[in-house]
Amino acid sequence: MNKNWGQPLPVVPAPIQPTSFELVVKDLKLQPHQYKTSPQLKDWVKQNKDHKYVPLDLLRAWGLTVRGD
Repeated sequence: MNKNWGQPLPVVPAPIQPTSFELVVKDLKLQPHQYKTSPQLKDWVKQNKDHKYVPLDLLRAWGLTVRGD
């Protein structure tokens, strides 16, 4: 007989995954102070801002708005 029968399963936290933004920044080898001056990052943000995470201060710095649902 299983001694754990009827017991709640242990809670195992899911591993934290980087956001798409974090992956792009890593791929571009950018430091936070370089974000606002990176044309490649700005292009990615313009294409993905409506469906990917982008820091609000970066959107504001570039005068971009996110389209709501």
